[in-house]
Amino acid sequence: MRMSRAAWLPALLALVLALGAAGPALALGLADAKAKGLVGEQADGYLGVVSGGGEASALVQEVNAKRRAEYAEIAKKRGTAVDDVAALAGAKLVSRTPSGQYVRDSTGKWVKK
Repeated sequence: MRMSRAAWLPALLALVLALGAAGPALALGLADAKAKGLVGEQADGYLGVVSGGGEASALVQEVNAKRRAEYAEIAKKRGTAVDDVAALAGAKLVSRTPSGQYVRDSTGKWVKK
């Protein structure tokens, strides 16, 4: 049985807040990487590398693995598709990205908010 978006929105909102604030145990933290323009949010609910590589790529892989696991858990609990959960989270994360940080637009280009 599929639940409406309104039914699982509170859990997703909590996840989005946690993902936005959480920083992995790498030398390069998520907040720093976003502030430096190395990584940005995407509408699919995952981070992407804007520029550079190395630590930024490792950070993106680590954060995205955690997000993927959280999205799967929410989807299972709510009886919906993982991609639906990820897309809803992505929309929230992109909309909450502060000015000066990067998001990927619908054409696939990185733009500074």
